[in-house]
Amino acid sequence: DYYLMDSIDFKIINFLSKNAKIPIAELSGQIGISGAAIHKRIKKLENKKIFTGSQINIDPKKVGFTTLAFIGIYLEKAIDVNFAIKKLKAIEEITECHYTTGDWSILVKIYCKDNQHLMKLLNEKIQAIKGVSRTETFISLNQQISRQIRI
Repeated sequence: DYYLMDSIDFKIINFLSKNAKIPIAELSGQIGISGAAIHKRIKKLENKKIFTGSQINIDPKKVGFTTLAFIGIYLEKAIDVNFAIKKLKAIEEITECHYTTGDWSILVKIYCKDNQHLMKLLNEKIQAIKGVSRTETFISLNQQISRQIRI
């Protein structure tokens, strides 16, 4: 559902998307309305599910996951998608899973410790899922852009 926001809502979201830990008092000073009004608007935006809290972003490389790959998964039949996604959810290294248009049925983003780890997951877990006919893997050499959507 689309929610109609005003310019203050947009400012709050843009500040929070850059720094989710920004103090209410600082946000109030930047936007020019009271801290109580900021707090009330944040709660309203959370209740409308415009954003769903804040998170800590882990740098995968610093915790030993040096290989980032995107895997296009081809299914034998479209009806296998729910079963396949259920099995993919059990693979903890997968951080994103998208049901897509185009050649693949599913596209996943996966972090692995190295190429051997990736190959093992491909051979023993992903390609072993009933209904998966084949996969196409793209290893990311370097992530060039990472950001939140700007509104």
